[in-house]
Amino acid sequence: MSHVPAPRDRFSAWCGWVLAGVAALAPLIAWLGPLAFAPVMAVAGLLTLPAARITDEERPAALALLVILIWASGSMIWSPYHPGELEEATALKLVLMAGLFWALASAAARAAPGSRIWSLRIFAWGMAGLGVVLLVEGLTGAGLYQALRSAMHDPIRHDLAAKNVAVGAFVLTIFWAPAALAGARVGGAGWLALPMVAGLVVSSLVFGADAPLAALVIGLVAALAVWRWPTAAPRLLAAVAAVFFLLMPLLLAVLISGGHYEALEKAAPLSWAQRMGYWRHAVTWIADHPLRGWGLDASRMFAPGIQLHPHDAALQMWLELGVIGAMAATVFWVVVFLRMSRPKPDAAMAASAASAVAFLVFAAVSFGVWQEWWIAVGGFSAALCTALSRQPALGRSAPRDAIGARASTIGPFSE
Repeated sequence: MSHVPAPRDRFSAWCGWVLAGVAALAPLIAWLGPLAFAPVMAVAGLLTLPAARITDEERPAALALLVILIWASGSMIWSPYHPGELEEATALKLVLMAGLFWALASAAARAAPGSRIWSLRIFAWGMAGLGVVLLVEGLTGAGLYQALRSAMHDPIRHDLAAKNVAVGAFVLTIFWAPAALAGARVGGAGWLALPMVAGLVVSSLVFGADAPLAALVIGLVAALAVWRWPTAAPRLLAAVAAVFFLLMPLLLAVLISGGHYEALEKAAPLSWAQRMGYWRHAVTWIADHPLRGWGLDASRMFAPGIQLHPHDAALQMWLELGVIGAMAATVFWVVVFLRMSRPKPDAAMAASAASAVAFLVFAAVSFGVWQEWWIAVGGFSAALCTALSRQPALGRSAPRDAIGARASTIGPFSE
């Protein structure tokens, strides 16, 4: 008699294959159109919606997100920004993204071993391929991207092509560590980290994107710290995240009042000087409404002092949602890092730390809090890291909670 899979087994396999589908699309999206991450992740969340659940460990982070959603939606009452069209309704999109992206992360935890292995294998090779593409783009000055646009009868200026391609380096910085570990665990190909890092570094240097380089280094340091001190390092990262979200306006205010900030702003390169100008204006306006904030998307109304958003997640939370939003964001990120704490070294947690810290670095200097495609990138990273944490190296019978300590500094990514 042939074995008929139970419905639960079929759905678990389905969860893994949906994850694999997103993994297959991820490198192309990162290269050609990062904005597509949001709709692709939304569809994947819909396809795996029955998997959505909140565990006891996840409940504090889920409650923090719920507070942000409720407070952000309510703050629209006093926000000076009023969306004119449905697609501009940030609160509605946040609610949908929270539910759908959480569902995909839950699906990654539930994925059957066979489809999970394929999703991680596709992810690893896909990110290696993205690294190769970015390497070629860096060496040719975005030649591939421009050639493709020309073939599509949609030519683009070189400077705009370079700017678009550089975004792929930001995405790869978030994904490279879990992808490298996935290659080592399910494909025996730890060397896939090399094209990823090479493409990231070369494209960032050629296109003048310094944030990915900073995030790469800081993320790698965080990963090695979590590997070396698996209990203490996540707690330290949680404390740093708390200081960032709770005290950033105060720290900047002290620096500004000391008279040194203006000199630093004038001496900084243009892009950094612009950011520092946004931060200076944000601190001033935060002081007007520190408790309730100015309201969701209010940052859009502060031009020319601030263009779209302050380019700093902590300042944007304080500016728009006040102390309640800042505290909720603090709780969320503290829980994220504390959940990485382990009694023994765990490579999956080290890779997760690299991804999470890189995301926070970009949040501190680059992207807006509510940018859908960027939230989707973070959601997909969370899903892949969840799958990776449940995947032992092939040939082992069960997932490992810990990996024996090694002296090699590349241990977390080569296994």
